[in-house]
Amino acid sequence: MPTVNRFADLHTDIAEWRREIHANPELGFDVYRTADMVARKLRAFGVDEVVTGIGKTGVVGVIHGKRTDSGRVVGMRADMDALPIVEATGLPYTSQAEGKMHACGHDGHTAMLLGAAKSLCETRNFNGAAVVIFQPAEEYGGGAEAMVNDGLMERFGIQEVYGMHNMPNLPVGEFAIRPGSIMAATDPFTIEIEGVGGHASAPQSCIDTTLIGAHMVTALQSIVSRAVAPLESAVVSVTSFHTDGDAFNIIPQTLRMKGAVRTLDPRVRGLIKEQMGRIVEHTATAFGARAVLNHQPGGPVTRNTEAETSFAADVAAEVVGESRVNRNTLPLLGSEDFADMLNARPGAFMFIGNGSTASLHHPRFDFNDEAIPFGCSYWTKIAERAMPVA
Repeated sequence: MPTVNRFADLHTDIAEWRREIHANPELGFDVYRTADMVARKLRAFGVDEVVTGIGKTGVVGVIHGKRTDSGRVVGMRADMDALPIVEATGLPYTSQAEGKMHACGHDGHTAMLLGAAKSLCETRNFNGAAVVIFQPAEEYGGGAEAMVNDGLMERFGIQEVYGMHNMPNLPVGEFAIRPGSIMAATDPFTIEIEGVGGHASAPQSCIDTTLIGAHMVTALQSIVSRAVAPLESAVVSVTSFHTDGDAFNIIPQTLRMKGAVRTLDPRVRGLIKEQMGRIVEHTATAFGARAVLNHQPGGPVTRNTEAETSFAADVAAEVVGESRVNRNTLPLLGSEDFADMLNARPGAFMFIGNGSTASLHHPRFDFNDEAIPFGCSYWTKIAERAMPVA
């Protein structure tokens, strides 16, 4: 397969960078060690401009091509943060940070973009500027938005931007993408219910928040099955259910639920919010309780623009062959805050195969180092093909 030959030589080094990051995971915006490592390596590679502290702890590197008279500037983004998960892989490079783990492959994403940056600095076979973006705080959102709000696109003159994520059970050496909505908007919510607590032997003297909450959970599930058209996609999940007590003989006074809504279409997103409000209000009223829904606007839908999606798929096909690129993969209801960058500039988000591994966010997940040459080659060719010298 026509991966860039340089990455056969660099493969071991890049894998070692990845494993160093894996062993030292950091959460959210607190990626100081990882960001420092990234900045040091970019400077050592000869990146023309390295800027830290974009979006709190983000790092940006600017690499000039052999020529820059095209005026073209292309951004390429990797994420750096980990998850609050106890690792269970037993690998030699297992997490050294208690309760933290790179269970989503961001260690691999960062290492692959670093590898591409090193190669691009060596060859500079493009006309324009390649901007490598290392983002904090993707897992719970906010990092991409913070970098955009910090002037990422304007300061570096980025005209289009590309992102990539590993995909378990997609074979190594394969890519998948689609135009339009590829990942979902995610809106967290909380529901607070207040009833009347009391002794479990006298339910007639109480307003039972546990019973009310159970009715709400059941009713919330009816939104997707009965209010959303069967060919449209949405998920409403209640993921946490807590009362103000845990005794076997007390009916609780208050109950708090948490969850999230995932949608691919703004109209469906609004419909679900409206339906949830009615269900929460009227279910509580029917039982004589009070309830408050706090529906928080989360990250937007990740939408790939047509021209950039086609271009990204062409680049992937150059790396692995057309038969190994799925140009119309099914959208996922997981979320990705790269959406905020795509809302600021045209671009595309690509999936790269991670092989037969544990699922994302699983304590036994590990990024597959065999994917490194394919990811690095993709990034390198994105710059070279988007900004050809001749």
